[in-house]
Amino acid sequence: MALHYNLSKVYALSDNDTEFVNQILVLFVNEVPKDLLEIKAGIKSKSHKQVYAYAHKIKPTLDLMGMHIAFEELVLIEAWAKAEGKTKSIKETYKSVKSQVKDAIKEIKKDFNL
Repeated sequence: MALHYNLSKVYALSDNDTEFVNQILVLFVNEVPKDLLEIKAGIKSKSHKQVYAYAHKIKPTLDLMGMHIAFEELVLIEAWAKAEGKTKSIKETYKSVKSQVKDAIKEIKKDFNL
């Protein structure tokens, strides 16, 4: 049983097409960590537009993967970027999202032999 993600939306969207579900998982495992690195770089360089763009890109994926807390935290990151907030205030939120994604990826790789 998955602890760090929930694929019910993915299965509903795909009409239980396991090949499609697998493609979504591979994309998640390969792309989201890269996008998170872009967010980290944007936070470090105070590039609010970069942070906003990548947070906005990842947000639907986290929702689709049933990662509700990470999704809500990404909404906060997106809002922070839009408001051009202070870097210090968003670092812990970013670390939390990164940790949740890392845990989900580890579990997905194990559960689906990726």
